[in-house]
Amino acid sequence: MAQSGHFFGFCLDALRCLPRRPWQVREFVQQAWFISSVSIVPAALVAIPFGAVIALQLGSLARQLGAESFTGAAAVLAVIREAGPIVTALIIAGAGGSAICADLGSRKIREELDAMEVLGIDPLHRLVAPRIVAAMLVAFLLNALVSVVGVAGGYFFNVVLQGGTPGAYLASFQALGQLGDLAVGEVKALFFGAVAALVASYKGMTARGGPKGVGDAVNQSVVITFMLLFALNFVITAVYFQVVPQKGT
Repeated sequence: MAQSGHFFGFCLDALRCLPRRPWQVREFVQQAWFISSVSIVPAALVAIPFGAVIALQLGSLARQLGAESFTGAAAVLAVIREAGPIVTALIIAGAGGSAICADLGSRKIREELDAMEVLGIDPLHRLVAPRIVAAMLVAFLLNALVSVVGVAGGYFFNVVLQGGTPGAYLASFQALGQLGDLAVGEVKALFFGAVAALVASYKGMTARGGPKGVGDAVNQSVVITFMLLFALNFVITAVYFQVVPQKGT
């Protein structure tokens, strides 16, 4: 409970630093470039099998139920609403979050953060805030890429391997899909990026025990981030279905 309270207070302090000037533009650009460079290729490669598996499973189930005309809608909506944000969250937390935690943890054990505070520099404003904004931006853009690649992969495997009809695949999505489906995926990505950066920054800045402590902090940050992201994904999805009316209902 004490750790949860400390983390909650850390999040509030970090979020209060986001609008504070001067903005750390250079740090933000460097972090955004780094996170995107280590995330974009793995995310694109993972999105293809994700979309393919969803399309193949739903296509097989739809054929058994005699509802093949709805395969496109089910597959595309599943990718945009759930698979895209989840893949983005896993990549951002595993690649970007672990790097953030290791960087800040190494600074902590070298006492660089203490030296910054002695000089009157707030580490939250100087180091954490740019990383939060960078992770949110990269997650937002990465989710769009993952959604496109996942939908394309699902379309290809459904049409080529299962003999689906291209027109029916797209028409069913147009009949049931709506702009809110894409919006909820992007909103999830923004929250997921912020959570990944906050958890990684907190664990890095509270690392203890030398290099081994930094390694333990990295492992803990990834595990905690995954747990929080899956719980947050459920909450956002539940709220979305309660607030936004669905087509065809």
